[in-house]
Parts: sequence; C-alpha cells; structure tokens
Amino acid sequence: MSDADERASKEEREIMTARVRVSGVVGEIDPRVYGGFVEHLGRHIYDGIHESAHPSADEEGFRTDVIALVQELGVTTIRYPGGNFVSGYRWEDGIGPRESRPRRLDLAWRSTETNQVGLHEFSHWLEKVGSDLMLAVNLGTRDVAEALDLLEYANVDADTAWTRERAANGRPTPFGVRMWCLGNEMDGPWQLGHRNAEDYGKLASRAAKAMRMLDPTIELVACGSSGRDMPTFGSWEREVLRHTFDDVDFISCHAYYQERGGEAQEFLVSAVDTDLFVREVVAAVDEVAAERGSDKRIMLSFDEWNVWYQFADDGTKAGDLVDDGWPVAPRLLEDQYNVMDAVVVGDLLITLLQHSDRVRSASLAQLVNVIAPIMTEPGGPAWRQTTFFPFSLTSRLGRGTARTLEIEGAPRVQSARFGDVSAVNAVATTDETGTSVFLANRSVAETAEVQIDLSALGAASVAVAEAWIVTDADYRAANTLAEPERVAPQALSVTREGDVLHLSLPPVAWAVIRLAD
Repeated sequence: MSDADERASKEEREIMTARVRVSGVVGEIDPRVYGGFVEHLGRHIYDGIHESAHPSADEEGFRTDVIALVQELGVTTIRYPGGNFVSGYRWEDGIGPRESRPRRLDLAWRSTETNQVGLHEFSHWLEKVGSDLMLAVNLGTRDVAEALDLLEYANVDADTAWTRERAANGRPTPFGVRMWCLGNEMDGPWQLGHRNAEDYGKLASRAAKAMRMLDPTIELVACGSSGRDMPTFGSWEREVLRHTFDDVDFISCHAYYQERGGEAQEFLVSAVDTDLFVREVVAAVDEVAAERGSDKRIMLSFDEWNVWYQFADDGTKAGDLVDDGWPVAPRLLEDQYNVMDAVVVGDLLITLLQHSDRVRSASLAQLVNVIAPIMTEPGGPAWRQTTFFPFSLTSRLGRGTARTLEIEGAPRVQSARFGDVSAVNAVATTDETGTSVFLANRSVAETAEVQIDLSALGAASVAVAEAWIVTDADYRAANTLAEPERVAPQALSVTREGDVLHLSLPPVAWAVIRLAD
C-alpha cells in the first residue's frame, strides 16, 4: 500500500483545533535571511546558471530562463564560491581572459574546474538576478595574504597593482562586497585544511584584523559548527569566539535534514532541531560575551541549510561522487524533492523567522541543480522543485517585523528525538502594507483546524488579500523533467467570523495567509 493509500484509508481521524493569536515581537527581519548559496559543484555553475549553447543563453552565456526563476525565488544575498570548494580555490584563476584561465582539480568534489566563471562573471549574473554577493575566503589551503589580495581586488578604490588588474579585466570601480565568510566548515575533518577550534580561531582572528585594516566597513562571519551533531558542537563556538569575539559580526550555522528509514513523522519535525541549534549557539556565544563583560551580540548566519539526502538508511554516505577521472560538471547531489520536503523547508523558514532577533543571515543551500529548488536540463527546460514554493512565498510576503504567535490546542505528534511536539508551527510578519501568517502542519496523519485571532491586528480593517497552501494527497509527489508542474501552490480556503479566521490544514501541509487593509 502506498503512503497516500495508507493515509487515505484512515477513515476516522481526530481533527483538533489550533487557536493562534499574535502575542509579541521577535525583531526586525534582515532581508539577508532569504539568501541563497552557489558553489562550484556538479552542474550548479556549468549547465546550471551558465550554458552558452542553450537557446535562452544571453551574450555572456547565462541561461535567462534560470535568471527568471531565481528572480521569482527572491534570494537577496548569495554566498559564493563555496562550500567545501572554497578551501582549495585560488580566486586568481577566475579572473582575466577566459582563454588563459587554468583548469584545476577540485579535491572537494573530485571534479575539474574550468574557471570559465569567476568573480567578474558571477557578479554580472548577480546584477541580472538582483542579488547581493557574499564572498567566502579560502582559509583551508591559503592564509591571510591571499584573503587580503582578494579583498583589495574586490573592494579597494585606490591605485594599486590589484585594482589596476581589476580595471584591466573590465571593472574600474570596486565590487563593494560587504559580507565575508572566514573559510568554510573548518570543524569538519572532510575539509581541506581542517583545524581544531584553537588553531582556526587564531587564524580567523589574524585574517579578520588584517581585512578590517584594509576595509573597516565589511561584516565578517566566523565558522561555527557544521551541524548540531558534530562532536565539538558548542565547545567549538566558545573556543573560536574566545579568539575572534572582537573581530567578527557573525558565527555560522549549517544544518541539513532528510527522511531516514521511511520515518516520515520524524523527518517532519526537523525544525525542532533547528530551534534547539539556534538556542544553543546563542547561549554559547553569549557565554563568551559574559566572560568578557561585553554587551556586544554576535549574530547568527545560517549560511547553509536545506533538505539533503546525503546518508543511506544504514548511516553510510549516500553521495554520488564520481569514482574515476576528473569530469567537468558531473551530475552530483541532484536530489528530487517531494511535497513533504517542501513542508520541511517551509517549517525551517518559519523557525528561522522565529529567531529574527539573532538569525540575521541565512543561505538556502543550494540554488540550481545541486540540492536545489531549481532544476535544469542541458539544452532543455528549467523547472521549479517543490521546495521552491515555500521559499518564494516567504521571501515575498515575510518582510518587516517577525511576530510571535501563541498556539493552543493543536494536535500533538511523537518524536523519538524530541518527545511530544506540536503538529502546528507558525510565525507572523508585519510590514507597512499588512501582515502575513505562515503555518505548517507537521503531522503525517491528522488534519488541524486552525483559528487565527485577528484582534491584535485591528481586525475591523483587515482582510485576506491572498492565501496559499502547499500540500497533496500524495505527499511524495514531486516535480520532474517529465512532470514539471505536478505540484504547485493552491488557493487556501479561509473563512471569517468576527475577529477570527478559520481554515483547515491537512496533514503534511505548509500555508501562508496575507492580511491587508
């Protein structure tokens, strides 16, 4: 029996009412929380955003159909060029005449990098999609000098050897990159140049101090833990910040989730882990602040997060790295996402917004083809995966101020890891034009009837401007090359009685309601 048939066969399900009301303010939402991530990995760059022979390619070889989808997705800031890739990357390989650029072996993903897209080309692409650049420097196989060279090339407005070369390469004015990552996942043994927390903290502090001497206006991100399950989690953050506290503005968090062993219900409450992750990192960094008697608050950059099917059910790596040779742009990590994955992504976004006071940047990892909301076929179409929809709707409608919601009476689900968990998760946002309410039903079996109390919003003048739901009778339904529009947001039915909105959330569903005067 399929999952859909099994669920449909439950003729008698308890339907519980979740009562939701706005109760307080979290903080202002930094638009950078709707960031993305582009890495030189698999078909992300080549045959993804860049395919010069494609019918839609522009004069620089970028696919205009992909550009349109990235614009629709609404990513504000894009982290580049990695990821694991950056720890072996020589940024100088990606500048100058394309015909002179060297081909290099990428040890992170066992591929050949042609360097046909580098800093200039990627910046041009960002101008087309309307996103800002967030650059990572290589602190794996390189050091402070190379980080300074890149910063000078990118940001300095003076007459130097590097700025002359930048101008000769077609960019007289600086790129003006504001946000910089001091390496990537340096706590991970898989990372080129992996270090312990003390050694990385000292290196990051040296790099940060030097970079600020060159450009005091930049914002810097120190590497935090690559996951909450890392054996050094917590102690890593404290030790790194004991060296870098005065030098950085952010510490990074990375989190990936997947269904394991067919345990759909356990997967659907993944955002509980994200909530704990944020709380525990905040506690660690504020402990360092307290030790120093400082009122400075280090913010969190959740600069890698997504659903990623990287492990087999037996716990072994399920990655699809090539075994032989060093191919160019192989098909790697091209996960196909279903409705359940979309609900988890939407719930993760809700959770990030619930922590807007400290999560001031986040990057969905990644953007095109590689564990991505957008897929392409060489010479063929581009299409939206299911995870595209909660991100695009939240980016468009979730601006301004994040508001806390009190939820009473919602169905409960049982988690092996987290115990008794509310099936309904929700957050609200308000801006100058209205209020949005985002909801997820994380139950695999129960429908939740939801009542939203509008009294705190001045209900007399508030009306439903739009309402959308992402769900399907078959929560494993997906958009594919053969069926690119199998799943899409549907209009959500919402009724009103006085100050209360009424709606129904079926199992495995994510929804948004936009309220406006």
